Amino acid sequence: MTYINHLSDHQDEVVTLKGWIYNIRNSKALHFLEVRDGTGLCQCIVSEEDVPEDVFEAAGSLKQESSLEISGKVVKDDRSIGGVELHVTDLKIIQVAENYPITPKDHGVEFLMENRHLWLRSQRQWAAMQVRNTIQYAIHTFFQKEGFVQMDAPIFTGNAAEGTTTLFETDYFDEKAYLTQSGQLYGEAMAMAHGKIYTFGPTFRAEKSKTRRHLTEFWMIEPEMAFYDLDMNMALAEKMLKYIVKTVLEEKKSELEILERDTNYLEKAVSEPFVRISYTEAVDQLKSEKTASMLQEMENDRNEELKTIQNELDEIKKEHGSAKKWRKNQIDQRIKEIHSRVDQIEEDLRNIPVWMESAKNFEWGNDFGGSDETILTMQFDTPVMIHRYPAEVKAFYMKRDPENSKLALAVDVLAPEGYGEIIGGSQREDELSELQKRIAEHDLPEDIFSWFLDLRRFGSVPHSGYGLGLERTVAWICGLSHVRETIPFPRMLGRLRP
Repeated sequence: MTYINHLSDHQDEVVTLKGWIYNIRNSKALHFLEVRDGTGLCQCIVSEEDVPEDVFEAAGSLKQESSLEISGKVVKDDRSIGGVELHVTDLKIIQVAENYPITPKDHGVEFLMENRHLWLRSQRQWAAMQVRNTIQYAIHTFFQKEGFVQMDAPIFTGNAAEGTTTLFETDYFDEKAYLTQSGQLYGEAMAMAHGKIYTFGPTFRAEKSKTRRHLTEFWMIEPEMAFYDLDMNMALAEKMLKYIVKTVLEEKKSELEILERDTNYLEKAVSEPFVRISYTEAVDQLKSEKTASMLQEMENDRNEELKTIQNELDEIKKEHGSAKKWRKNQIDQRIKEIHSRVDQIEEDLRNIPVWMESAKNFEWGNDFGGSDETILTMQFDTPVMIHRYPAEVKAFYMKRDPENSKLALAVDVLAPEGYGEIIGGSQREDELSELQKRIAEHDLPEDIFSWFLDLRRFGSVPHSGYGLGLERTVAWICGLSHVRETIPFPRMLGRLRP
């Protein structure tokens, strides 16, 4: 058996593929089968002249997602997917799929989510999962090369990293426990043993939010480093993101093309230094005339684009009735693309007045919301590192700035193009008395954190760390508008199945 992604190594050879029908076109003497096997797509041509009559008839009976074993000669063809196609000599049907529910027509999001187990087979979803896999591999490779030790934090925890208001509570043998929202506290303990560690695991947030950036179950990568200050922490985060993006650009070009991802911003993220601004500078920029003008110009551009694209839609709908079959297929695909773009434009037009109001009325001392992050990242071509936030809006374990005690030595990394926060981190408080004071100020029970305080009693050192949200990173790199498409089976408010 040969896999599709290796077909170019077998030109002019007879090979056997095993897979599923992704699409099929039939004519009197030819069947064109698009076959997928999990590694890619291949056009397989079944000619009436090349196969027995029963094989030709069997090929004509196949439907979308039917499974089969297919043999033939690999022939170079630059017009075909992957640069080769298969001239079929034999075909064996494993199963004929009947009435596959997900067709090339446009489906609503709710329908696709109900059929997520099947939606994963579509080309765009396949490409997104391929990129996700490469991102995960790149993360592990980066940290291992940098001398980090991978370790695992518990999923059940008796204490919360940032309070219990957004945690899932569960019974743990008659004791109260929570599903972890971060492995960071445990990461600190492990860093005191190994110097540089990272954890990579699932985390849970019980926020009742339905935004495009929220999941209730997601994956976090959390490095912790002894003897690192905030500047070293930011430098590591930037180096890591550059490595991840560079790896995807080098190894997943075809998948990014399937996703129709404009890679200009990704290439800039690799080649140019990230923007670094303080929280105060970010607030000033958010409330500036430049931001207000940018949003007004965006609103005007979106309205113009909407008129243009709707005119195109009216024209091609008129053509559809008299078009030949091949042209109708092209028109159907274009209509699908237009509807998708119209949905995005209309969402932007609904959001822009909200963004304008949020930016205009933003007050120093508040945390940035999704709208604020979107506005800020629209103004930069690379990720933005915002540091030194008001301590009041950050977690109790973050160290205060020695030059201004109202500020925490914290950093958030915002992805460009409106994708917002993908990393949150800080230098950790390493003074025992200061950490005890913060725990009391946040009304947290000190006895639950006794083990965490031990890290300051016995050999405390300056240390830092951060958390990278995998799904938000996948969304940015793939150019996906919603994180529900970045994980195989998303868990969101109101979504527990399939």
